Amino acid sequence: MTRLPLVARFTLIAALIGGCGYYNGMYNANRLAHSARKAERDGRTFEANNLWGQVATKAESVVVRHPTSKYAQEAGVLRGVALARLGQCDQALGAFGRVALDRKPDDLTEDALLATGRCQLALGNIPASEAAFSQLLDSKDRDRRAEAHFQHARLLRQSGRYQEALRALEGIKDPRASSERILALAGAARLPQALALADSLIASRDTTRPWDSLVVLMGQQSPAAASHLLDRMRPLPVRSPEIQARRLVEDGIRLAYTDTARAAGRFREALSIGGKTDPAARASLQLILLDRRHARRVEDLLPAIEALKRVSDQFETVAYQSTRLGATVGGIHAAATSVTWETPRGDLRLFLAAESARDSLQAPALAQGLFRRILDDYPNSSYAAKVVLAVQQLDSTWADSARGLLEGPYLDSPYLAMIRGESSEQYRQLEDSLGAYAATLTAKPPAPAAGPRRKPAVRDDVDEPTRRPPAPGTPGVPEP
Repeated sequence: MTRLPLVARFTLIAALIGGCGYYNGMYNANRLAHSARKAERDGRTFEANNLWGQVATKAESVVVRHPTSKYAQEAGVLRGVALARLGQCDQALGAFGRVALDRKPDDLTEDALLATGRCQLALGNIPASEAAFSQLLDSKDRDRRAEAHFQHARLLRQSGRYQEALRALEGIKDPRASSERILALAGAARLPQALALADSLIASRDTTRPWDSLVVLMGQQSPAAASHLLDRMRPLPVRSPEIQARRLVEDGIRLAYTDTARAAGRFREALSIGGKTDPAARASLQLILLDRRHARRVEDLLPAIEALKRVSDQFETVAYQSTRLGATVGGIHAAATSVTWETPRGDLRLFLAAESARDSLQAPALAQGLFRRILDDYPNSSYAAKVVLAVQQLDSTWADSARGLLEGPYLDSPYLAMIRGESSEQYRQLEDSLGAYAATLTAKPPAPAAGPRRKPAVRDDVDEPTRRPPAPGTPGVPEP
């Protein structure tokens, strides 16, 4: 018998050992994946996640150590499936690349498509998700076919195609389908049917349903529907008053822009049952904010300053937030009561106060009044056009007056030049100046209140850009 040279024998042995290595690695990864799927079917989520973590590690080892082997592509796909199961969608999609589309149809390819669809849906890429699920709607595997149909119905609902989602949910026996039907019915403005279905589940004391998640998702579609659902959920057992208070606060926040009276009621109820808990603290803060949204005059801010001090003393969990909000309210009040037409850079001070009233307090009427003071007291301000644009957004009925100002005295403003798409160095300088001035206000306390505010008069001896007297005939300014 012919004997192989020594070097050739070592090469053959190494090849056999290497081949055995990546075969064993792939075998172990597939075995673990099988166990992970079984654990998922049995509802052993924690164990399934642990197994999928091991699958990802084993599969990655095969890819790294044997990148040219015939198992490398399979290992890459399996690793992507495992990562997707663990919720690491960015890494999972990177692991798939185009591999899943290039392979021949088999169980692993379909698992990869299912994982791709789920991840793309989680990331908000509806078209890519639909493309993946559509390839599995006729799968020969019953479980993957059922999951693809459910996920496809879910993406239809998430993309706002509620009627299509309801049709797609017909015949699906998955326990999760009831939640999707409730959401789809609510989205389709069929609120009585949605609440009736929820009532049937609540009557059966179905505590396994993810009720909190269901309320949040419904709230994204319809705050009123979510609030009604929360009322229906009251018969369900709740672990503590703190959880009840948290639900009420979140419901009030959703309602704050559409039903302020109901929102206030939610906050007060949360405060009454929450004791000294964080939800009760948040409810106190939200009640103050809700009340300040209706402020029209600067005098309306004084009660809020005192109320925020009490909240800071009473609730440690929101002390920082309430203190900062109190400083904001105090700054707005100080600007409004101390600035007169003679105040240097008073237009900038009022503008920043008006922005805070609009954005931090969400008090449009108060903000509008402060913005208009700039046009009254500083009609020649370099920021006047910016002010007009801000008031126009707050008051749609002021469109004609705004147009007259923007097409008249403020036509050459750098702000309008930017809107027209023209490059403007002066615009950048104005914005830098505004930002720099805002920084100085946070670095030092507000200036003390000045004397009574006076209306501007025409003065030939004042030449500062922001305080130059208006020309005769300027809108809102009397003739001299």
